[in-house]
Amino acid sequence: MQAFKCTKRNLPHWQLPGSVYFITWRCLTGKTLTPEERTVTLDAIRYWHGIKWQLYAAVVMPDHVHALAQPLYQPTEGTFGLAEILHSIKRFSARKVNQGRGVQGSLWQDERFDRIVRDEEEFLEKWQYIRHNPVKAGLAIIPEEYPWLYENDD
Repeated sequence: MQAFKCTKRNLPHWQLPGSVYFITWRCLTGKTLTPEERTVTLDAIRYWHGIKWQLYAAVVMPDHVHALAQPLYQPTEGTFGLAEILHSIKRFSARKVNQGRGVQGSLWQDERFDRIVRDEEEFLEKWQYIRHNPVKAGLAIIPEEYPWLYENDD
């Protein structure tokens, strides 16, 4: 059985096997994503659903991403690392976005914010926050009309 693990860069990152996380990461200051680039990013996030994590909800905004997800357990290795999953998503999406722009370099900030969701009430609150982020930002009238919102209906 894996145990609780804590790492720190600028922010602390707690990993507890079996936990659900509310995760946020941002573009570098001054960088934003076009609609096509938001699609690339959402596709990269959804790619690992059912493979490395259970993705409950995600939204790709012009300059940041929110996700509600639970790393999956693998019998031989234990729970997939959240840092590993996010590194893969950020690396792939940055490479694709940079190819489209004809540039090189970083797209995403190195650091991320992640929080272990403590109970069902907090889970539902974070899900609603994700759903309504595009509405609050004036990018949609209702959540369902925002193309870069994913909600798992399994």
